[in-house]
Amino acid sequence: MGSGSALKFAVCEALQFAALSAPLFVIVQRFAIIVAQVKVAARPPGDGLTAYWLIVASAVAYVTTVALLVWVPVKYLVFKKKKILLRKKWRPVALVYVLLSTLPCFAVLIASSEVQINNNIHSDTFTELPVSLVVFSVVCIDIVERIRYCRLTGHATDMARDSDIPSTVLTHIEPVNPGATPAVPAAPADPAPADPAAPAAPGAPVPPDANGAVPGAVRPFSVSGLSSGSAAAAAAYRYGGPLRFLCAGDARAEVFADGFLFWMDTAEMVRVAGLPAVYYSGWVFPVYVFGFLSCLRLAAMPRGAPLSALGVALQDLPFLFVRVGLVAFFGFVTPALYLIKNLLVCLAFIYFNFMTKLRFLNTERLYF
Repeated sequence: MGSGSALKFAVCEALQFAALSAPLFVIVQRFAIIVAQVKVAARPPGDGLTAYWLIVASAVAYVTTVALLVWVPVKYLVFKKKKILLRKKWRPVALVYVLLSTLPCFAVLIASSEVQINNNIHSDTFTELPVSLVVFSVVCIDIVERIRYCRLTGHATDMARDSDIPSTVLTHIEPVNPGATPAVPAAPADPAPADPAAPAAPGAPVPPDANGAVPGAVRPFSVSGLSSGSAAAAAAYRYGGPLRFLCAGDARAEVFADGFLFWMDTAEMVRVAGLPAVYYSGWVFPVYVFGFLSCLRLAAMPRGAPLSALGVALQDLPFLFVRVGLVAFFGFVTPALYLIKNLLVCLAFIYFNFMTKLRFLNTERLYF
């Protein structure tokens, strides 16, 4: 392992461990302050300082225990490439992080709400810094897991960038096979020149045209351009003029933007729980519970097949019902844009994956 690889490895591990421990320490420390205030305001008053340091010490002991007994062994197995962890193309480190850090953080946030409600104290709704730190740590784990296996120095070609970095952005163009065509039988010697305008005989294979497409065949759809294409075709659209620097792009840089956009809906949902009207009500439970369930998508590979279904089942569908309830009880505490996004994503997923298979919506035609 060279010096550059060792430095990258050390930085990635330091960032991931900081993302594991920092949210817990911050949230537990704020929770300890609330418990200390409750002890002081009790009748008779209790020792708030002792309760504070007892809770903080418990957080330190928890982080130390899970780091030594769970985090380090999982890291060792992953880097040793044990098949038990890498067989299903999932991210065990990300799943362990969600279970060991995100789940306790959300549990402490719910406990803080209940403690303040039961003792009639409204001093801290955990707005901004604690909740933002939890979501930022999730984003940090996601970005590090996706970018740590590629080179961070030097210029990379388009094919190398797309193949090395897993991404959820549907902007890359992949080669799409326009359809398998039967082989053309060998022509006899001195064949008569064929008339291009003459119709082909029934049952005879139709040769491709100059662009390589088979006339009459069903053209498969690609998400990038809704048509078949290739990397060479994408390169033809690159601008080479004096303003070509405006077209600069690198998938390694897009990972950071993609990481934040992927978790924007979860961040907005968790932000709603910080509003006093929501935090000191029973709606704090579904907000944080479904917010945690949406974080479980972190365990799936970015290009994995189940990611789309997990996004609908763990995020968009539950968030849709929660947002409808929040709007009904508290007004537009959450933007209507996210409500529309959840609705459209659910409808589009059901329509294009299930409804289009019905006979009256299946418009595919094959011509021979």
